[in-house]
Amino acid sequence: MKDLNYKSRIKNALKGKRTDKIPVASFTQTGIVDLMEKTDSFWPKAHSDPEEMAHLAISGFTIAGFESIRVPYCVTVLAEALGCSLDMGKIDKQPSVISHPLSSLEHEVDIPEGFLESYRIPKVIEAIGIIKDIFGENVPIIAGFEGPTTLASDLIGAERFLMSFIKNPDYVSEVIRSSNEACKLYAKELVSAGADIICVADPVASPELISPKMFDTYIRDSLNELSNGIDSLSVLHICGNVFKILDSMSRCGFDALSIEEKVNDIRKAKEMTNKRARLVGNIACATTLFNGTPGMVRSESQHSIEKGIDVLAPGCGLAPRSPLENIRALRAARDEYFLESE
Repeated sequence: MKDLNYKSRIKNALKGKRTDKIPVASFTQTGIVDLMEKTDSFWPKAHSDPEEMAHLAISGFTIAGFESIRVPYCVTVLAEALGCSLDMGKIDKQPSVISHPLSSLEHEVDIPEGFLESYRIPKVIEAIGIIKDIFGENVPIIAGFEGPTTLASDLIGAERFLMSFIKNPDYVSEVIRSSNEACKLYAKELVSAGADIICVADPVASPELISPKMFDTYIRDSLNELSNGIDSLSVLHICGNVFKILDSMSRCGFDALSIEEKVNDIRKAKEMTNKRARLVGNIACATTLFNGTPGMVRSESQHSIEKGIDVLAPGCGLAPRSPLENIRALRAARDEYFLESE
């Protein structure tokens, strides 16, 4: 098969079509300190300055070897736009939510008129435009944001959110529904700006926090509605061991599911999804990409390829202090695997 360009390769893979080789990408955050130092684009400035955001993101492609470019570097952009205060972090710490406008459990989600022009949303849009101007149609741009459950949790406060899911599920369900409306509007704006793939990261929807029954009752329909409203390829990322909800996740309408290393039986996972969604991942971020060696990365990567992963990728967001040599080993492992198989 003739070599494909980066965008064609990943699009084919996410659609379940033939590719010349498995793509190497990151659907979660790619900002690491080694790349910040090489580009002189540092957190926290790169979270809100479009030029810095774009330059750091591009280095994930030009220096780290991902066959994609991903922005931004956190899951707090929508939360901030809807009224949460943030700690913007530091060079090796991502932004985090520090105030919750719905903590009293008395108010509805307020989506202000023109919220897409507020806070960092226009900055992300501008960064996508910068990247698009440089690379055109050759390299896929992945834009990510927090899913409706995680956004609802940020608005209410994590502990109160989880408690209220049991004591006041109707209220929580309504906050998730309204949060989903904000997600749909933002996704549309990102695609219009030039994003080729949307990654919805919804870590609070994990079965390690919320029961599979609650996922099916209160979350699945919102995710399905969200995916139906995304006019591009889409990927759903939920952290942790998602085997218990993998079937439900595959019925949410996303083209692919981003999984961690805890989903360690890829063949079984593919049987459970029954071709409804492709699988991307599942290289361990903490034990391998952060604390491991390039040899460990190559071994784990080739194992995932052998078992049938559709896109080789980190299983979650990269730890900021992950060594660049370990990230580069992902693509090297893929290249070695396909060279040996020729």
